Amino acid sequence: MFVVFVGCTIFLFLIDEIARIVQMVESIAVEANISTVYVETILKIIGIAYIAEFASQISKDAGQGAIASKIELGAKILILAMAVPILTVLIETILNLLPST
Repeated sequence: MFVVFVGCTIFLFLIDEIARIVQMVESIAVEANISTVYVETILKIIGIAYIAEFASQISKDAGQGAIASKIELGAKILILAMAVPILTVLIETILNLLPST
């Protein structure tokens, strides 16, 4: 229980820095004329990865390796599902750049 408390406390201390990073990434995306939908999706994917890693480590510390591996698997599936639209646009863009024969 103490591990969860310390982890959450550290996260709360870092929340201002995280907000600054998110704002910086969003402003760069606006300047580069990138759709905010893609940036938001990437930020959500990063958030899922960090939360899943945190939950997995807590589970491992509690001696629940099986639960930790299920958390990691679930996070990977969520990340893949969220990345599909971005991958689709990327592939379509590459195909449009190739000369048609």
